[in-house]
Amino acid sequence: MTDSVDRLRADLVAARFSVTELGVLWGEVAAAALYRGQRIPALRAIDTYRSGPSAGLATLARVFVLGAPAPVGEFGRALPGLTVDGAVELGLVAVEDGLAVPRIDLRPYSFVDALGAGEWWIASDLGELALGHALPEDHVLGVGGASMTLSGLMFQAPVASALDLGTGCGIQALHASRHADRVVATDISDRALELAAFNARLNGVGNIEFRNGSLFSPVAGERFGQIVSNPPFVITPRRDGVPAYEYRDGGMIGDALVEAVVESAARFLASGGVAQLLANWEYRGDGDAFDRVRGWLDTGPAAELDAWVIERDVQDAAEYAETWIRDGGTRPGTAEFDALLAAWLDDFAARGVTSVGFGYVLLRRPEAGAPTLRRLERLHGALGENEAGLGVHLGTAFAAHDWEAGTPDEALLSSRLAAAPDVTEERHFWPGAEGPTAMLLRQGGGFGRTIQAGTALIALVGACDGELTVGAIAAAIADLLEVDAAELTAELLPSVRALIGDGFLVPVA
Repeated sequence: MTDSVDRLRADLVAARFSVTELGVLWGEVAAAALYRGQRIPALRAIDTYRSGPSAGLATLARVFVLGAPAPVGEFGRALPGLTVDGAVELGLVAVEDGLAVPRIDLRPYSFVDALGAGEWWIASDLGELALGHALPEDHVLGVGGASMTLSGLMFQAPVASALDLGTGCGIQALHASRHADRVVATDISDRALELAAFNARLNGVGNIEFRNGSLFSPVAGERFGQIVSNPPFVITPRRDGVPAYEYRDGGMIGDALVEAVVESAARFLASGGVAQLLANWEYRGDGDAFDRVRGWLDTGPAAELDAWVIERDVQDAAEYAETWIRDGGTRPGTAEFDALLAAWLDDFAARGVTSVGFGYVLLRRPEAGAPTLRRLERLHGALGENEAGLGVHLGTAFAAHDWEAGTPDEALLSSRLAAAPDVTEERHFWPGAEGPTAMLLRQGGGFGRTIQAGTALIALVGACDGELTVGAIAAAIADLLEVDAAELTAELLPSVRALIGDGFLVPVA
């Protein structure tokens, strides 16, 4: 098989099978239609390339990305090294009535991380568009919005070992392989592990080990410097007639799967190690879901860990159910859809669930004696600009917390800080007013936070250029405002600490 995969790789390179070239091939209008789940404009666009230098690329796009068959002769010319027989042997296509019929989805995927730009080819099972019907329960998902969110969240500092829990098509393991010496990728699906291993071979990645098993069972007794997981956290009714998709359903009731991962992670993190996972949590009755999440964090082994929980969105119970029923390929307006929606709402009603929150959970085993981080916050809305991913900002934020929490007030006053390069100041005036009615600090990266600040804090941030100490700046501002320096300093210090933790101010060595 290794020789066949090598030949496939060479053919894909020769055909220029890349994100950029596909975009050029079918154009912006067809690309937008594909994003909406419509492939006809793209199929029509590539029909004009059935001969000429882009013929091979058009054929590969037709079969592997759009999920449509192509004449065997055209398909063979697109893969001259692998050949049609080789593609059949690898399980990429089947030959039926003179046509090469796709059996998997294979497409280019591009990204930017702390090491720079990169591109891979990722194989997964055919989607609903190609199948023409709802997904089977053992479907192996390709790269989607959730997986790109998690890869963007990933800390990218070098580690000796990383664990991808529930690897699916292997995309997180591939990302981790760029900064980890060794990666272990687990899944309960043999099919997922087969595709993930194929993707690693196809992209020349050799430091990933694949293991079958549920959650942490395949790595019992081991510890890792990094754990990443897009676990099967989707809340699914436990009843007959409701599909239980392996890629998203962990077989537990409600949000118990997320609770289990959070509570178990402590046993598998090395000192200083970080776990990062996507998650959701139920809002029950009039209660706050974060109260329940705190309970997960403050009991058992998880109480030993730093924790930062970020809620990015909330859906009401009906909207949540509709989202995941459509995700499985069942369309609204059908009797199937209505039956599934009723089952979901019955399940939620049994536990008093009114809505479901989505977000990220970050856990860290702190170094001995380090201050503990407990941060649960809601950050709904747009993010800042994070070209290399949000993970770089999150890693910086953890380091900033450690520095700030370990620096007493006296030492902080003698420290030098600089405003982060992505921070801007914004002032609002009533027409004709001499002074501003509101002053804001905006963060261009990270979570795109906006802080409303008073005159003294705005002046302090503006003066933080890495030259003067915080104490000297506060004293100078007090003198200008004609207020007591000690009182103003005491008032400013908590805000300065918060700005350090959020990345607005950066300690200067």
